[in-house]
Amino acid sequence: MDPAAHDPAASEGTAPGAAHGTSARSADSPPEPERGGTPLRVIFLTLFLDLVGFSIIFPLFPAILEHYADDPTLIALVDGLRRSFAIESPSDPRVQVLFGGVLGSLYSLLQFFASPLWGRISDRIGRRPVLLVTVAGIGLSYLLWGLAGSFTLLVVSRLLAGAMGGNISAATAAVSDITTRRDRAKGMGVIGAAFGLGFVLGPAIGTALVQIDLTRLLPGLVPWGLNPFSACAFGAGLLSALNWIWIRRRFEETLPPSRRNREMARSPLPVLSIGRRFGGAVARGNLVNLLLLIAFSGMEFTLSFVARDRFDWGPAQIGGLFVHIGLVLALVQGGIVRRIAPRLGERRVALAGLVTIALGLAGIALDAGLASFWLSVTALSIGGGLTFPTLSSLVSLHAGESVQGEVLGIFRALGSLARVIGPLVAAVLYWREGPALPYWSACAFLVVPILILISIPPPPIDTALAATGDDSPRPEGASR
Repeated sequence: MDPAAHDPAASEGTAPGAAHGTSARSADSPPEPERGGTPLRVIFLTLFLDLVGFSIIFPLFPAILEHYADDPTLIALVDGLRRSFAIESPSDPRVQVLFGGVLGSLYSLLQFFASPLWGRISDRIGRRPVLLVTVAGIGLSYLLWGLAGSFTLLVVSRLLAGAMGGNISAATAAVSDITTRRDRAKGMGVIGAAFGLGFVLGPAIGTALVQIDLTRLLPGLVPWGLNPFSACAFGAGLLSALNWIWIRRRFEETLPPSRRNREMARSPLPVLSIGRRFGGAVARGNLVNLLLLIAFSGMEFTLSFVARDRFDWGPAQIGGLFVHIGLVLALVQGGIVRRIAPRLGERRVALAGLVTIALGLAGIALDAGLASFWLSVTALSIGGGLTFPTLSSLVSLHAGESVQGEVLGIFRALGSLARVIGPLVAAVLYWREGPALPYWSACAFLVVPILILISIPPPPIDTALAATGDDSPRPEGASR
């Protein structure tokens, strides 16, 4: 029997903690880890190292396309892209962007399927073993990239990296294990800060390492697949190795055996049964995340084109723009959210973030000059920083304790799916109608997740009250 299908703790309006026989505990007393305690700084560094390694490849897509230009697989892919988007010349800059989008989509698509499964496994065997396996798998994917003498092997390395992406869902679930209900948004903010800083540093390292061409330094290894990007790949692999050692030595298990979900759900794709298994609040929260990231990822994908077309910015200026976005996201998620979420409530902060994102999108669409552009980009970053951690916290608080890994894995999976859909839709609108329409469309599109978020009740009051039968929602902003 599906263990969560009739789990009262997994349905809307029931507090986490009653699931699968776990004992009630105070909302202000975090669970005791199995072997002592895992501070948030350990999880922060785990995710930071992973995101730095992951984002090293971002600035390299045009050069990778040029390097593999004669590869039959790549030639077929480029021809297919040109025909699909009615692009006449293979040298059109849009081909490079589409190529990068395809590689990114492959990774995101694999994460869509893999993240909930890894999260579910971590609910069963613990977070630490899943982190060790997935980080090792990611390290292997970088080794394959470093020895990718063909475009096909490069694609295989990206597919492996996407399949091993469960480390993020397991680490997110670990945060839910060690934080109180009152501090859940603070913990999710730490994850957001690791994402922001990792995405700032990773491309910078990739830009520096690509200057080291190992094919010239070690020409005898070229027959083994050494390529001009091997230094970048091995640098990312070294970060994964350091991360694995860090997890092995410092990461204490956060999910003790008494709180593990020993029964595995039957569905091979848990993301497809989220509404039936976890109730309205969790399903609606995940839907908000999907719709938000479709709009937000479309902005991320097209923003560099807006800067180039309107202000004639080059790569250095565009790089500075994304550094600004990453730093604002990290500051808001790691600092501001930690202070305001416990007082205002996760839903209110997330709503404020969604409205701020919509204002930022409208500001870019208006095209009112450089100062307005910077103000709008800052609004987008602040809105994202407010929404992402509080939305994941809201979903976590409405889910049962024994299914945190699976639920948060689905949350990440739907975000990955959004990053497949959003950039493609935004790119088509941009190239056919100009830069304003994608942003007006995204702004209007956000009305839907805003309305859905308003319909989600505040999180249940706490597990101690739930054990006595009082599962009434906590008024947002009230003391827990």
